[in-house]
Amino acid sequence: MELHTEESTSPIRGATTDLSLGGCYIDTFFPFPVGTSIELKLQLDDTLLVLGAVVTCDPQVGNGIRFTRMLPEDIEALEAFLKSKEKEMSE
Repeated sequence: MELHTEESTSPIRGATTDLSLGGCYIDTFFPFPVGTSIELKLQLDDTLLVLGAVVTCDPQVGNGIRFTRMLPEDIEALEAFLKSKEKEMSE
C-alpha cells in the first residue's frame, strides 16, 4: 500500500490488515489523526486507487481507514480479490 495525505509531500509505504470493501487497517508507527483524508494505492493483482478517511488512531500501531470513494472497476477488483482470499482460506 502507498499512502498520500494533503500534508505529505512524499508517499508513505506500508502494509494493510483487515482489508474489506469498506476499509482497512494500516500498520504505521506514526499514525495520522482521526479525520485525516488520505489517498491509498492498494497493490493487489492490479493497483487500486482509493480515497479514505482515518477513523481510528492507535499510537505507535496504526490507523483504521474507512473508504469514501472508489471507481466501480476498483470495487469489482477488490471484491474479486477478497473472494479469492476467502476461498483460499476455506480450502
